Amino acid sequence: MDWDFIHRFTPMYVEAAGLTLSIGLMGIGLSLLVGFGCCMARYFRVPVLRQIAKAYIELARNTPLLVQLFFLYFGLPKVGIRLSAEACAITGLTFLGGAYMAEAMRSGIEAVEKSQHESGACLGLTRWQVLQYIVFPQAFATAVPAICANVIFLIKETSVFSAVALADLMYVAKDLIGMYYKTDEALLMLVAAYLVILLPVSLLFTLLERRMHHAGSGSVRPAEGT
Repeated sequence: MDWDFIHRFTPMYVEAAGLTLSIGLMGIGLSLLVGFGCCMARYFRVPVLRQIAKAYIELARNTPLLVQLFFLYFGLPKVGIRLSAEACAITGLTFLGGAYMAEAMRSGIEAVEKSQHESGACLGLTRWQVLQYIVFPQAFATAVPAICANVIFLIKETSVFSAVALADLMYVAKDLIGMYYKTDEALLMLVAAYLVILLPVSLLFTLLERRMHHAGSGSVRPAEGT
Protein backbone atom coordinates (compact mmCIF):
# COMPACT_ATOMS: atom_id res chain seq x y z
CA MET A 1 0.00 0.00 0.00
CA ASP A 2 1.48 3.34 -1.11
CA TRP A 3 0.69 5.67 1.79
CA ASP A 4 2.54 8.58 0.18
CA PHE A 5 0.17 8.32 -2.78
CA ILE A 6 -2.84 8.31 -0.43
CA HIS A 7 -1.53 11.35 1.46
CA ARG A 8 -0.83 13.24 -1.77
CA PHE A 9 -4.25 12.73 -3.35
CA THR A 10 -6.50 12.86 -0.28
CA PRO A 11 -7.28 16.56 -0.90
CA MET A 12 -8.72 15.62 -4.31
CA TYR A 13 -11.08 13.17 -2.63
CA VAL A 14 -12.08 15.77 -0.07
CA GLU A 15 -12.96 18.23 -2.84
CA ALA A 16 -14.82 15.55 -4.80
CA ALA A 17 -16.69 14.49 -1.65
CA GLY A 18 -17.84 18.08 -1.13
CA LEU A 19 -19.16 18.22 -4.69
CA THR A 20 -20.83 14.82 -4.36
CA LEU A 21 -22.48 15.75 -1.07
CA SER A 22 -23.67 19.18 -2.22
CA ILE A 23 -25.28 17.82 -5.40
CA GLY A 24 -26.69 14.88 -3.46
CA LEU A 25 -28.29 17.14 -0.85
CA MET A 26 -29.82 19.40 -3.50
CA GLY A 27 -31.21 16.41 -5.38
CA ILE A 28 -32.59 14.87 -2.18
CA GLY A 29 -34.21 18.12 -1.09
CA LEU A 30 -35.91 18.55 -4.45
CA SER A 31 -36.93 14.88 -4.52
CA LEU A 32 -38.73 15.36 -1.21
CA LEU A 33 -40.71 18.25 -2.71
CA VAL A 34 -41.53 16.27 -5.86
CA GLY A 35 -42.48 13.23 -3.80
CA PHE A 36 -44.75 15.29 -1.58
CA GLY A 37 -46.46 16.85 -4.60
CA CYS A 38 -47.07 13.45 -6.21
CA CYS A 39 -48.33 12.03 -2.93
CA MET A 40 -50.81 14.88 -2.49
CA ALA A 41 -52.03 14.56 -6.08
CA ARG A 42 -52.83 10.92 -5.44
CA TYR A 43 -54.24 11.50 -1.94
CA PHE A 44 -56.70 14.19 -3.04
CA ARG A 45 -57.50 12.14 -6.18
CA VAL A 46 -56.99 15.00 -8.64
CA PRO A 47 -57.88 13.13 -11.87
CA VAL A 48 -55.27 14.37 -14.35
CA LEU A 49 -52.50 15.00 -11.82
CA ARG A 50 -53.07 11.63 -10.23
CA GLN A 51 -52.54 9.80 -13.51
CA ILE A 52 -49.49 11.91 -14.35
CA ALA A 53 -47.99 11.22 -10.91
CA LYS A 54 -48.65 7.50 -11.23
CA ALA A 55 -47.07 7.33 -14.71
CA TYR A 56 -44.07 9.36 -13.54
CA ILE A 57 -43.49 7.10 -10.53
CA GLU A 58 -43.59 3.97 -12.65
CA LEU A 59 -41.24 5.47 -15.24
CA ALA A 60 -38.73 6.77 -12.69
CA ARG A 61 -38.62 3.61 -10.59
CA ASN A 62 -38.21 1.28 -13.56
CA THR A 63 -35.37 3.07 -15.35
CA PRO A 64 -31.78 3.22 -14.04
CA LEU A 65 -30.33 6.58 -13.01
CA LEU A 66 -27.49 6.05 -15.47
CA VAL A 67 -29.95 5.83 -18.37
CA GLN A 68 -31.72 8.96 -17.16
CA LEU A 69 -28.41 10.82 -16.98
CA PHE A 70 -27.47 9.73 -20.50
CA PHE A 71 -30.82 11.00 -21.77
CA LEU A 72 -30.33 14.37 -20.06
CA TYR A 73 -26.67 14.84 -20.96
CA PHE A 74 -26.47 13.27 -24.42
CA GLY A 75 -30.08 13.07 -25.60
CA LEU A 76 -31.46 16.53 -24.86
CA PRO A 77 -28.74 18.36 -26.87
CA LYS A 78 -30.12 16.59 -29.95
CA VAL A 79 -33.28 18.70 -29.59
CA GLY A 80 -31.41 21.88 -28.68
CA ILE A 81 -31.55 21.63 -24.88
CA ARG A 82 -28.14 21.70 -23.20
CA LEU A 83 -27.65 21.23 -19.48
CA SER A 84 -24.44 21.36 -17.49
CA ALA A 85 -23.16 18.19 -15.83
CA GLU A 86 -24.23 19.55 -12.43
CA ALA A 87 -27.74 20.35 -13.68
CA CYS A 88 -28.07 16.89 -15.23
CA ALA A 89 -26.94 15.26 -11.99
CA ILE A 90 -29.39 17.22 -9.85
CA THR A 91 -32.25 16.72 -12.31
CA GLY A 92 -31.60 13.00 -12.63
CA LEU A 93 -31.34 12.46 -8.89
CA THR A 94 -34.51 14.48 -8.33
CA PHE A 95 -36.38 12.54 -11.02
CA LEU A 96 -35.39 9.20 -9.52
CA GLY A 97 -35.66 10.21 -5.88
CA GLY A 98 -39.03 11.93 -6.22
CA ALA A 99 -40.68 8.64 -7.19
CA TYR A 100 -39.22 6.75 -4.23
CA MET A 101 -40.10 9.54 -1.81
CA ALA A 102 -43.66 9.67 -3.14
CA GLU A 103 -44.11 5.96 -2.48
CA ALA A 104 -42.60 6.24 1.01
CA MET A 105 -44.95 9.10 1.89
CA ARG A 106 -47.95 7.31 0.38
CA SER A 107 -47.26 4.19 2.42
CA GLY A 108 -47.05 6.32 5.56
CA ILE A 109 -50.40 7.99 4.89
CA GLU A 110 -52.09 4.70 4.01
CA ALA A 111 -50.83 3.20 7.28
CA VAL A 112 -52.99 5.65 9.27
CA GLU A 113 -56.26 3.99 10.30
CA LYS A 114 -59.39 5.10 8.44
CA SER A 115 -61.04 5.82 11.79
CA GLN A 116 -58.51 8.61 12.32
CA HIS A 117 -59.77 10.38 9.18
CA GLU A 118 -63.39 9.84 10.22
CA SER A 119 -62.77 11.15 13.73
CA GLY A 120 -61.31 14.36 12.34
CA ALA A 121 -64.27 14.79 9.98
CA CYS A 122 -66.69 14.30 12.91
CA LEU A 123 -64.93 17.12 14.75
CA GLY A 124 -65.70 19.45 11.83
CA LEU A 125 -62.18 19.59 10.44
CA THR A 126 -61.63 20.09 6.74
CA ARG A 127 -59.82 17.40 4.79
CA TRP A 128 -56.65 19.46 4.76
CA GLN A 129 -56.88 20.05 8.53
CA VAL A 130 -57.36 16.32 9.09
CA LEU A 131 -54.27 15.73 6.98
CA GLN A 132 -52.24 18.40 8.76
CA TYR A 133 -53.12 17.75 12.39
CA ILE A 134 -54.03 14.06 12.49
CA VAL A 135 -52.66 12.18 9.52
CA PHE A 136 -49.28 13.85 8.93
CA PRO A 137 -47.80 13.31 12.43
CA GLN A 138 -48.65 9.60 12.39
CA ALA A 139 -47.80 9.10 8.71
CA PHE A 140 -44.43 10.79 9.06
CA ALA A 141 -43.49 8.56 11.99
CA THR A 142 -44.32 5.53 9.86
CA ALA A 143 -42.61 6.82 6.71
CA VAL A 144 -39.36 7.95 8.36
CA PRO A 145 -37.54 4.59 7.97
CA ALA A 146 -38.38 4.42 4.25
CA ILE A 147 -37.45 8.07 3.69
CA CYS A 148 -34.14 7.61 5.51
CA ALA A 149 -33.37 4.50 3.47
CA ASN A 150 -34.14 6.46 0.29
CA VAL A 151 -31.77 9.25 1.32
CA ILE A 152 -28.90 6.80 1.82
CA PHE A 153 -29.80 5.06 -1.44
CA LEU A 154 -29.74 8.35 -3.36
CA ILE A 155 -26.38 9.38 -1.89
CA LYS A 156 -24.92 6.06 -3.04
CA GLU A 157 -26.48 6.57 -6.48
CA THR A 158 -24.29 9.68 -6.92
CA SER A 159 -21.50 7.24 -7.83
CA VAL A 160 -22.80 7.20 -11.44
CA PHE A 161 -22.38 10.95 -11.91
CA SER A 162 -18.92 10.36 -13.34
CA ALA A 163 -20.66 9.09 -16.49
CA VAL A 164 -21.52 12.71 -17.39
CA ALA A 165 -17.97 14.00 -16.74
CA LEU A 166 -18.77 15.30 -13.27
CA ALA A 167 -15.69 15.32 -11.02
CA ASP A 168 -17.28 13.37 -8.18
CA LEU A 169 -15.66 10.69 -6.02
CA MET A 170 -15.97 7.93 -8.60
CA TYR A 171 -14.57 10.18 -11.34
CA VAL A 172 -11.49 10.99 -9.23
CA ALA A 173 -10.93 7.32 -8.38
CA LYS A 174 -11.16 6.20 -12.02
CA ASP A 175 -8.94 9.08 -13.11
CA LEU A 176 -6.19 8.19 -10.63
CA ILE A 177 -6.39 4.49 -11.51
CA GLY A 178 -6.05 5.34 -15.20
CA MET A 179 -3.07 7.65 -14.67
CA TYR A 180 -1.08 5.90 -11.93
CA TYR A 181 -2.43 2.32 -11.88
CA LYS A 182 -2.82 2.56 -8.09
CA THR A 183 -6.05 0.57 -7.97
CA ASP A 184 -5.91 -0.52 -4.33
CA GLU A 185 -5.06 2.93 -3.01
CA ALA A 186 -7.63 4.74 -5.17
CA LEU A 187 -10.43 2.34 -4.24
CA LEU A 188 -9.48 2.42 -0.55
CA MET A 189 -9.82 6.21 -0.53
CA LEU A 190 -13.10 5.92 -2.45
CA VAL A 191 -14.57 3.52 0.11
CA ALA A 192 -13.30 5.66 2.98
CA ALA A 193 -14.84 8.79 1.48
CA TYR A 194 -18.28 7.19 1.14
CA LEU A 195 -18.05 5.81 4.68
CA VAL A 196 -17.23 9.28 6.02
CA ILE A 197 -20.30 10.64 4.25
CA LEU A 198 -22.76 7.82 4.90
CA LEU A 199 -21.96 6.63 8.42
CA PRO A 200 -22.92 9.90 10.16
CA VAL A 201 -26.07 10.10 8.01
CA SER A 202 -26.97 6.53 8.92
CA LEU A 203 -26.41 7.11 12.64
CA LEU A 204 -28.42 10.35 12.56
CA PHE A 205 -31.32 8.63 10.82
CA THR A 206 -31.21 5.74 13.30
CA LEU A 207 -31.67 8.21 16.15
CA LEU A 208 -34.43 10.01 14.24
CA GLU A 209 -36.26 6.73 13.57
CA ARG A 210 -36.19 5.81 17.24
CA ARG A 211 -37.45 9.21 18.29
CA MET A 212 -40.22 9.28 15.70
CA HIS A 213 -41.22 5.72 16.60
CA HIS A 214 -41.78 6.74 20.22
CA ALA A 215 -43.54 9.95 19.18
CA GLY A 216 -45.75 8.09 16.71
CA SER A 217 -46.65 5.46 19.30
CA GLY A 218 -47.60 8.15 21.76
CA SER A 219 -49.84 9.89 19.24
CA VAL A 220 -51.69 6.70 18.29
CA ARG A 221 -52.45 5.31 21.76
CA PRO A 222 -54.92 8.02 22.86
CA ALA A 223 -56.92 7.56 19.63
CA GLU A 224 -57.17 3.86 20.23
CA GLY A 225 -58.58 4.36 23.69
CA THR A 226 -61.38 6.65 22.55
